[in-house]
Amino acid sequence: MIQLTDSAVAAVKTAISRAATPVEGLRIKVEAGGCAGFKYLMGLEGTTRDGDIVVDQDGVKLYVDPDSCPLVEGMTVDFVTGLESSGFVFDNPNATSKCSCGKSFG
Repeated sequence: MIQLTDSAVAAVKTAISRAATPVEGLRIKVEAGGCAGFKYLMGLEGTTRDGDIVVDQDGVKLYVDPDSCPLVEGMTVDFVTGLESSGFVFDNPNATSKCSCGKSFG
């Protein structure tokens, strides 16, 4: 399934601790769109939805819907910080192409 780097786990834990409402983990979803065909969506999640695959990694729950699972199988999510920007980076072995922003893939 999906792997989070230590940096990504720390970033998600920080976001969860600062959430205004109770949350249990992170939802990762793929939708049609973006400049390369599919785009990643991420957000804090408080409950499991019907059919979700739930993975617990280092105390962070990842929620993935059944339609997104085949598109993110084996993906690694990292969190990087830089001078100009910070954010999540996706290394997806299922992507045959990706856009320059790294947020969509084909």
